[in-house]
Amino acid sequence: MKQVAQNYKSGELAVLDVPAPACQPGGVLVRSLYSLISTGTELMKVSEARLSLLGKARARPDQVRKLMESVATQGPTATYKKAMNRLDSYTPLGYSLCGVVVEVGAGAEHEFRVGQIVAAAGNEFALHAEMNWVPTNLCVPVPDGVAPEHAAFATVGAIAMQGVRRGEVQLGETACVIGLGLVGQLVVRLLLAAGVQVVGIDTVEDRCRMAEKAGALLCAVPDAAGVGSVEQALLAATGGFGADHVFLAAGGDSNGPVETAARLARDRARIIDIGKTKLDLPWNDYYDKELDVRFSRSYGPGRYDDAYELDGVDYPVGYVRWTERRNLRCFVDLLATESIDVASLVSGVHPIQDASTVYEELRTGSLHGVGFLLEYPHAEQVTASEQVHPSRTIRTTAPSARPTSGTVRLGFIGAGNYAASMLLPHLAKDEGVTLASVATTRSLSAANAQRKFGFQTVSTDVDVVLGDPSIDAVFVVTRHHSHADFVCEVLRRGKAVFVEKPLALSHEQLQQVLDTIEETGNNRLMVGFNRRFSPMFTDLRRRFGPAHEPVTARYLVNAGRLESGSWYTNETVEGSRFLGEGGHFIDTLTAWIGHQPVEVHAAQTPGGADLVATLGFADGSVGTISYATSGSSRFPKETLDVTGGGCNARLDNFARATVWTPRGKDVKRALSGPDKGQRAQLQAFIGAVRNGGAMPISLSDLVATTKASLAVDESLVSRQRVSL
Repeated sequence: MKQVAQNYKSGELAVLDVPAPACQPGGVLVRSLYSLISTGTELMKVSEARLSLLGKARARPDQVRKLMESVATQGPTATYKKAMNRLDSYTPLGYSLCGVVVEVGAGAEHEFRVGQIVAAAGNEFALHAEMNWVPTNLCVPVPDGVAPEHAAFATVGAIAMQGVRRGEVQLGETACVIGLGLVGQLVVRLLLAAGVQVVGIDTVEDRCRMAEKAGALLCAVPDAAGVGSVEQALLAATGGFGADHVFLAAGGDSNGPVETAARLARDRARIIDIGKTKLDLPWNDYYDKELDVRFSRSYGPGRYDDAYELDGVDYPVGYVRWTERRNLRCFVDLLATESIDVASLVSGVHPIQDASTVYEELRTGSLHGVGFLLEYPHAEQVTASEQVHPSRTIRTTAPSARPTSGTVRLGFIGAGNYAASMLLPHLAKDEGVTLASVATTRSLSAANAQRKFGFQTVSTDVDVVLGDPSIDAVFVVTRHHSHADFVCEVLRRGKAVFVEKPLALSHEQLQQVLDTIEETGNNRLMVGFNRRFSPMFTDLRRRFGPAHEPVTARYLVNAGRLESGSWYTNETVEGSRFLGEGGHFIDTLTAWIGHQPVEVHAAQTPGGADLVATLGFADGSVGTISYATSGSSRFPKETLDVTGGGCNARLDNFARATVWTPRGKDVKRALSGPDKGQRAQLQAFIGAVRNGGAMPISLSDLVATTKASLAVDESLVSRQRVSL
């Protein structure tokens, strides 16, 4: 299928051929009829992408701050790889469309049917693409009689509607809208429909006339004369008071909008910020009138809440009357009753294959207007019997640059940022490896993996990977909850499997894996515990000397705080944060000591921000793991100290390794930056697959580490020691 995407590093905007998404539970698969270009949000993103790296840094200081924190904890090399991978990837555009349902996922049958026309929202779901999977709470049926090209305005209409609701406008009041672009024009129309008198300000004369034609009293450009005329119109309409509400729907770095808002507002008026504009509030002006400044967040309540948007958990109407979905539904209902007109906002309709040209003309200003739609093939086919299903698999026709006979053929399930920055670059350079196929949930993830690493086949169907008899090994690099099921399925297909940690989120899942190994006789399993393969770690262990007696080990992990909205925070589905990551550190201690853990005791601070797990090993050694999320982001992430046999060893974030022995102190540094062992681990795994040798980490160790990880959570709950 076709999809519009942009490379944020180069600024290139292209219409790509990508595999169509799968229909998932809790949503519907929608074939796009029309999608609306956001001439504000999207063009800002497009313009940013064309900036130099320095320009991008100036535009996004928040991302620069995160980058510097990552350098301190992860090291410059890993940070650079991850940052460049994110930059040099195609990212989607679009968030407002109308289409027809072609498939209904489990759980959505009571609301949707095949052939139904719907309006869809979301910058991850309602994309400029021929096909989109959309969760139920971001999708609403379009009433009969509403043109699909008009219903495509629904998401932007919901943004405008949420802004109006934040203003709490009342019949007969007066409002000024500053910024008469797409959102501003819709705000004007919604205010008029609510019985509010409206004036407006915009730098473009044509937009002013458009708002006046819709019913605004007066609109003008923001020069002295224009603002003066708007002010006089407001005073005349309000008996000398001024605007009850001022809606900021403008963008840019000028402080003019907030200064003008203070001038035009009455005493104790409301200022509602909908757009992304400079907000250096003139204190005296805002204080003297005691102005109430409010922000309007996107489409309404529910936005950025995964439980609402992805899991379909609605908010009770008695507590939250207008959610983002109810706003969407309200807007299309207004279209159906002709209470809102958007036909006058349509400035052009263009086929999706011309999207690159349209964006460029909008960016340069050679294309004028506010509402531009992309039209999709077969837009006229809307009945259930005429549905078109683009392929979910694309096979490249480009010849391979390396011989494929005798190589290890790999399949990937998942190709997110970790896989793309820490695994695939090493594998792509290995002449003895063929990257055969990759399956991802998102269409662009598969396309990015193919472009960067040369996969022969890309798909959104995991069966393409699992069912390929030519594949020798499959990498499972997905979210945690799916690991065990995928591992079992790969083992049943007779292939070797490399799964990122954790192997399992429960004893039941672990037993499922073990039962599958027993049933199939296939124990070709590797978990991505890479730290034991780190060159600094293995060299430090060698210099420390053989273990003639038990040791004590202390592993400090400065994990840091998670970003708001991270999928790691969904512990109900993905398990605890320590369970997701802690296996790394348990395995590292196991590799150093040479014996498996036999008991675990864990304690945590109030609120669970930090925890300490004490592990007893079979030889009597004791290891403690301090897993802290409340530390400084400037402190290195991992520090390992080991004491025993008259020696001490310290590993500082895989960048420096020091050993103290009776012969003295010996320090080594990683000249090329921290190396946590991914490359060496992959070489060991590929070698085992190629030669049929034993897996680099024994199944016994993998099971012991998984059981110990689970035991940490159990001990935190029971506050008791757990024997393994």
